[in-house]
Amino acid sequence: MTFKYQYQHKLFYKIVILAEQSGLESFPTIRRIDLYNKPQCHTIIMFNLKGATMSFDEASLKVHRELSGKISILPKVKINDIKDLATFYTPGIAAVSKKIAEKTCNVWKYTSRSNLVAVISDGSAVLGLGNIGPEAAHPVMAGKAVLFKEFANIDAFPICLDTQDPQKIIETCKILAPSFAGINLEDISAPRCFEIERELQDIKIPVMHDDQHGTAVVVLAGLINATKVTGKNLSKSKIVIVGVGAAGTAIAHMVNDFTKGKAEIIAVNRQGMVCNINDLENRKICEAVNKNKISGKLEDALLGADIFIGVSAAGVLKKSLVSKMAPNPIIFAMANPVPEIMPNEAKEAGAMIVATGRSDFANQVNNVLAFPGIFRGALDAKATKISKEMLLAAAHALANCVKNPTKEKILPNPLDKSVALTIAEAVKKEAIKQKIAREACR
Repeated sequence: MTFKYQYQHKLFYKIVILAEQSGLESFPTIRRIDLYNKPQCHTIIMFNLKGATMSFDEASLKVHRELSGKISILPKVKINDIKDLATFYTPGIAAVSKKIAEKTCNVWKYTSRSNLVAVISDGSAVLGLGNIGPEAAHPVMAGKAVLFKEFANIDAFPICLDTQDPQKIIETCKILAPSFAGINLEDISAPRCFEIERELQDIKIPVMHDDQHGTAVVVLAGLINATKVTGKNLSKSKIVIVGVGAAGTAIAHMVNDFTKGKAEIIAVNRQGMVCNINDLENRKICEAVNKNKISGKLEDALLGADIFIGVSAAGVLKKSLVSKMAPNPIIFAMANPVPEIMPNEAKEAGAMIVATGRSDFANQVNNVLAFPGIFRGALDAKATKISKEMLLAAAHALANCVKNPTKEKILPNPLDKSVALTIAEAVKKEAIKQKIAREACR
């Protein structure tokens, strides 16, 4: 895939992408025009496919319909004659089953389990679509499986559950565990996601909720490099996190772990600082990270703040609030598709570095920078879980992928496939150091 950039009027830029899709009719041109200096970011994305103009939505529907989805299962061997059939199925396969029956640990040696990850969702918090159910979640989970394969050569499979009962999800994951080397929990709403992941840490394979920890790893890596550029000290920074769902909670805990409790972290939701709110999950995060136990509204929290991290909703952060922050603040505005504040507005109000979740702005925070490498490292180490230390090692490795960070580049390009290998090596080393790998099968 090649990219041609053509800058025109200051209000917008045009990207023309020339792409070829193997096995399909070619996608000759994709034209994208973004108008930035508007109250909303108006985006017109058009395809020219077989002479017809199509949006990304229309093109996605067409491809999924023609291919019946985007993943398939391919064998590693060929059945060309009766000997092949007898070797790879009956009667020869019985010898493999006997080996595993003698010692269950032989399953890792004689089957593909060691490279299989289940992508499990209940469809309760899918992308920006909300609670759309297991059937509608399936194409998103299949997309996650594609990313696992493309970036980490992991064979992943979507499993969408027709229940939103935490105990049933936990029990189902435990029942499925013998078929997989790891479980990626995906798009499960908070606060249920916390209980589900916590209760699955003893099933002897890595289990990670990517919406929590994948996001947190990328954010922490971005903050490490952003503070290098701005000259700020993360451990001495005042950090305001808006949105205390799966991602926001994990970010708060990971930054707190990284700074060893030294950073001043204030978590805020719709009702204000979480220490205002008397429920179990908010009390937990208040006790864990808000060391001064202060209360108030967002504008109170932002006074003199060095860093804003938004995982909330469009337009939450106004220019007037940015101007009340410390000099040269760092803004991570990750609401999608419209961030808490547009980058140009944040910079006009004094922000030095701005990151978003979007690919059309600098400093994209994208989970694909983290989860493939984390799981690749865990699987290679034969780890029985993904520890806090392994996640911190992943964040350090990701930050180090950018040798000379700048205001416009604090994270690698999400399409850089070398990143996953770098993270995998760091995660593997940490897992071995912690001695949390499976015992060798003797």
